[in-house]
Amino acid sequence: MNAGGIDFGTSNSSVGYLKSGEPTLLAFGEDGYSVPTAIFYSAESAEVYFGKQAVSQYTEEVEGRLLRSLKSILGSSLMGEKTAIRNRRVAFSDIIQDFFGFLRVTLASQGQADMNQVVLGRPVHFVDDNPEMDRLAERQLREIAEKSGFEHVEFQFEPVAAALTYESKLQDEQLALVVDIGGGTADFSIIRLSPERHRQADRTSDILSTVGIHIGGTDFDRLLSLHSLMPLLGMGTLVKGTTRQLPNSTYYDLATWHRIPLLYNNATEQKIRQIQLDAAEADKVRLLGEVVSRKLGHALARKVEQSKIKLSASGISECLLQGLSRDLQTVISRDEFETAIGSVVERLSHCVSTALLDSQIRPEAITRVFYTGGTSAVPLLRQQFGEMFPSAQHVQGDTFGSVGLGLTIDAARRFA
Repeated sequence: MNAGGIDFGTSNSSVGYLKSGEPTLLAFGEDGYSVPTAIFYSAESAEVYFGKQAVSQYTEEVEGRLLRSLKSILGSSLMGEKTAIRNRRVAFSDIIQDFFGFLRVTLASQGQADMNQVVLGRPVHFVDDNPEMDRLAERQLREIAEKSGFEHVEFQFEPVAAALTYESKLQDEQLALVVDIGGGTADFSIIRLSPERHRQADRTSDILSTVGIHIGGTDFDRLLSLHSLMPLLGMGTLVKGTTRQLPNSTYYDLATWHRIPLLYNNATEQKIRQIQLDAAEADKVRLLGEVVSRKLGHALARKVEQSKIKLSASGISECLLQGLSRDLQTVISRDEFETAIGSVVERLSHCVSTALLDSQIRPEAITRVFYTGGTSAVPLLRQQFGEMFPSAQHVQGDTFGSVGLGLTIDAARRFA
């Protein structure tokens, strides 16, 4: 069968296919079985790099453009815009198309060139509180997949796909909450799972509720950056001789992965120079100008991301960005991180409460909480959900592979 599943993620992507009838994840060489959703367009050659190679080209200071968090653009106004690459303007839709082309090339390299039927994962909401833009985002992703050679395209909610992977290993019936928090979205599903139900093609009656919100790991990065790094570049400081704070839009763009490329232009550099003239702490704003003019925005975002990951395993992390007239350096504690993200963790908890309300299920009835997606490992989240479901067993799935495998299980049934 020439069918499979694609988990096009904000931070990481995976592809599944059927090997001897069993769902199998595609290997991406040194990237493993998931690949960072990243593209680097070299300015020194015609080469385009993907995944870890894209990130390494950027960190090795090869001249070019790095783009990440591409999924966050779907359904947004940015899909109608273009960005400068190699002295030409390129549509963001074409950049996503290039990434899907990379997925197809990798499939072909492993003998799966004829895979033309695919189930794409999608969050419960690409765009919050806007059904029209949400439908547009799905349509945009469908069109990109079809242009890439996938002739038959269906969609499945990502938390449902993750549940199918978990269910394939169950020995008994469970009432599960699936927590899928990736780079850009958080989705929650309450679903009845069992070995018997797993053999059924139509699972509509087993899905008791599915809710989601456009919050994920990149939002945690943004909040941590705004809390701990942007003040070192002047955010929150005053216009000299006044009690007014400096304009903060540039800081918000610099802290947001998919908006960083929009800063690399003469107009932004001129704006920062004017802010520096007005600033009571001009030295800090001068560093902001250096970060932008030297195109170090993604390098800074990567340092923040690394600190976030480290703070999930330890109590403290040093964040250091070099390449400026003086190093940008700070030490961040887990308490500071949790202060920065506290408000969004509350919103995620409220989302879970909504799922319970929609399903008319009491918390004590949940027997399993199944986690997937890199951001689901954040300790404050685990603590919050542990308190909400103290009697449930909490299970960690394949952080980056559960959804891709589940989409492949779904594809095998849909295209049988």
